Amino acid sequence: MSRAPTSSDVFNAVAEPHRRAILEFLATEERPVGEVVEALGLAQPSVSKHLRVLREVDLVRVRRDGRQKLYRTNAGAIRPLHEWSGSFERFWARHLRRIKERAESKRTEPKRA
Repeated sequence: MSRAPTSSDVFNAVAEPHRRAILEFLATEERPVGEVVEALGLAQPSVSKHLRVLREVDLVRVRRDGRQKLYRTNAGAIRPLHEWSGSFERFWARHLRRIKERAESKRTEPKRA
């Protein structure tokens, strides 16, 4: 099965660590490219490329303010990622609860001689 192009699939877009870092950085407020470059220590062309990919899958929104473009995370588009990953959170919580219960029951069992 072939992999979906990065520019058309949200999951492929966030598979790249720099893009996740950009999303996290933009989560608190909108910022210009220069601030993203400075904060993440990446080259400006690289940040622009990653922002383009994130815009194409609607994870990032952009607006003009004079000559400057300001970018921000689109929280609504991130919701499907959150919901999908939440199913794994529930899986691991249930799994860990069972391990804890098993360990606690072994601790309270009388020791055999």
